[in-house]
Amino acid sequence: MPIEPETKSWTWVLEKPCDACGLDASQVDFRDIPDLIVDNAAQWASTLDLGDPRLRPDDSTWSPLEYAAHVRDVFRRFASRIDLMVTEDDPVFENWDQDATAVIDRYNDQDPATVLREMRSDGEVLADIFRSVPDEALGRSGRRSDGSVFTIETLGQYFIHDPVHHLFDVTGQRFAAHLP
Repeated sequence: MPIEPETKSWTWVLEKPCDACGLDASQVDFRDIPDLIVDNAAQWASTLDLGDPRLRPDDSTWSPLEYAAHVRDVFRRFASRIDLMVTEDDPVFENWDQDATAVIDRYNDQDPATVLREMRSDGEVLADIFRSVPDEALGRSGRRSDGSVFTIETLGQYFIHDPVHHLFDVTGQRFAAHLP
């Protein structure tokens, strides 16, 4: 059975804590996001070392490897979006069908070591992009094609929920900051 495509909007994570993973994205300080990215990327290694990372828990749930490949691609996607918001006035983000990407890029057939290496590298790049955003740019805006409007600050808060929640999806461990 194929995975059911994700159709709900997760923008609500900017308004209230996520009951599942425990993250209250609206309370995440923008300047903590780079460390949260690096910490999250580091935690994925142990998730892919437990048994077969290609094994789906059921027919309608991604495998740990598929989640990891998705998070890597989320890092890449949001690096581009933050860069657009810094360099352009009120850009509209290109649509991204994450479920189609998982199928086309054959997430579950990718090499786990390569996915982890790329995730860490792409996470570092994204963390550096977040670090480089000057305070006076945090209010710059960007939009999704569905009309959702974000500032750089709220896009960062919205973004960080994704890798945190997917780590929860795989491990069942609720969010606990692991900042130095």
